[in-house]
Amino acid sequence: MREILGKRRRLLSRRDNRRSEMLGAALTFATEWNWPVLPGVAPDPQGRARCGCPDPECTVPGAHPFDPGLLAATTDARMVRWWWGNRPAAPIVLATGDKAPCAVSLPAPAAARALAALDLQGMRLGPVVAAPTRWSLLVKPYSMEQLGELLYAKDHVPGSLRFHGEGGYLALPPSETGQGQIRWERAPLPGSSSPWVPDVEAVVDAVVEALTRTGVSAPEL
Repeated sequence: MREILGKRRRLLSRRDNRRSEMLGAALTFATEWNWPVLPGVAPDPQGRARCGCPDPECTVPGAHPFDPGLLAATTDARMVRWWWGNRPAAPIVLATGDKAPCAVSLPAPAAARALAALDLQGMRLGPVVAAPTRWSLLVKPYSMEQLGELLYAKDHVPGSLRFHGEGGYLALPPSETGQGQIRWERAPLPGSSSPWVPDVEAVVDAVVEALTRTGVSAPEL
């Protein structure tokens, strides 16, 4: 009986620590960094690779908003506390756009090689969010017109690059989604009021050049 009670206490302690970790992270993003966030859909309890949303073919299980919708994203501490008080395990979703960083993402293997090449160049990068299949490099907010001009000027842009701009979203660490754990590949510097992020032009130029120069084929994922 003591052994059973001990296991139960340890389980409850880990659960409480996880809840505290998620709420603390959400509050940091919203109130310290002024990034609008909202809870994502939890993975389906019947199978973590599936999503809890109504779409049986959801491609980002547990890593997107549903109820509430993306427009509900906020930096209000009271709302954040209420959300994660009621849904403590919900993934933390960033609403990318003009009030928050945007992102450029690519498949994880290609991203790892590109980052290694950029490190050799001395390229300064901001935070990098790593999901099991894709990594996302955070960048300054950009407009669709700015992005269009940037891509038009390129001879070639890998089709596997994705852009998370206004009206987009991104799951943030330490969320657990249907695809697995979200983590920092490059964490924000500690103590920063709002993490520095580079311009989208610099990141796209550097990533495309690194992929081309290293001969990396970035498959569609």
